[in-house]
Amino acid sequence: MTAMSALAPRADFPLLAAHPALHYLDSAATSQKPRAVLDAITGFYETANANPHRGAYALSAAATDAYHAARATVARFLGVSDSDCLIFTRGTTESVNLVASAWGGANVQAGDEIVVTALEHHANFVTWQQLAKRTGATLRIVELTGQQEIDLDQLRAVVGARTKLVAITHVSNAVGAITPLHEVVSIVRSQSSAVLFVDGAQGAPHLPVSFDALGVDFYAFSGHKMLGPMGIGGLIGTRALLESMPPFLFGGDMIEWVHDFDSTWNVLPHKFEAGTPNAADAVGLAAAVRYLESLDMTRVRAHEVALLKLAESRLRELSSCTVYGPPPERRSGVISFSLDDVHPHDLATILDQHGVCVRAGHHCAQPLMRRLGVSATARASFYVYSEASDVDALCGALVSAQTMFASA
Repeated sequence: MTAMSALAPRADFPLLAAHPALHYLDSAATSQKPRAVLDAITGFYETANANPHRGAYALSAAATDAYHAARATVARFLGVSDSDCLIFTRGTTESVNLVASAWGGANVQAGDEIVVTALEHHANFVTWQQLAKRTGATLRIVELTGQQEIDLDQLRAVVGARTKLVAITHVSNAVGAITPLHEVVSIVRSQSSAVLFVDGAQGAPHLPVSFDALGVDFYAFSGHKMLGPMGIGGLIGTRALLESMPPFLFGGDMIEWVHDFDSTWNVLPHKFEAGTPNAADAVGLAAAVRYLESLDMTRVRAHEVALLKLAESRLRELSSCTVYGPPPERRSGVISFSLDDVHPHDLATILDQHGVCVRAGHHCAQPLMRRLGVSATARASFYVYSEASDVDALCGALVSAQTMFASA
């Protein structure tokens, strides 16, 4: 058994503490939640449960303060100096759709080009595909290298004067490939006036992120992948773009004045947060980022690289095992693989019998799977509570699976 402890103690995570034999390797789908996050959510409901922005009484003011403080905390973590430019949404998928509807509906038209890549999650592919169909714009797809990284030379060839938007992932959920955003920004800015949208669902949980330093126009993220609760995430945008966009949803709190036949809109961020805000989960997300800050995101990254190197070396020792994606230094905490003659769904079922949780399927990345020539892969994903014993359990279970199918 290899010695490598978790960066964050399993005792901090109630579900993991309650199941010491469980090897949870599906954090790319959703992360486990530390006690600090669960306590923050409960604490809001027990001490400050009122509708923010709606009341002049002290309890409503406390709820409002907690909500605004949560936004400031998350903005600091993601390097956003203007916290009003961080819009709380249900997560990355809603954030993509917000931009496609509000910005895309007002700006994209026939003759324009929308650039995506073959590496994208369906949320950052289908949304723009459908916008192109609605508007008559042309969808351009950037292909990949042999290690499933975005082909920057082809990106240079595709982006041009007709490019209206480039939508690109920060980190692939399927193979973990990290996009060199500084190079992407340089290409897009030097060759077009396009808006640059980044899917950060797998970036924000695993890498140090500073929106102000990235030079992109939009960055979307999901709280539940970064130790926070489900149902909360965000969209970060530049003030100029957000102020120029029409609202995404209509209702309470996003209006300034409602006249009989016309209305005007509230200031940022309220303009895009119609209805009762998800204040408790915002507070929970703030607790999650404080927990990550206490670990230090550079240490989070180093921990995952060490686990990836260990896992990849062990997997490559197995006969008939194919590992997808770039080397660990250019990959986030994901290792996607297949065993010859064993369907990934069967593999995941066998691993589950050994207490090992992995994801099997196309990972909402069917364009990528087609380019790999497979219908699905198995995916193990690591996070701050992962350790070498998880790798040992994974590889031991894979050997058992090979033995089982060899004797069948």
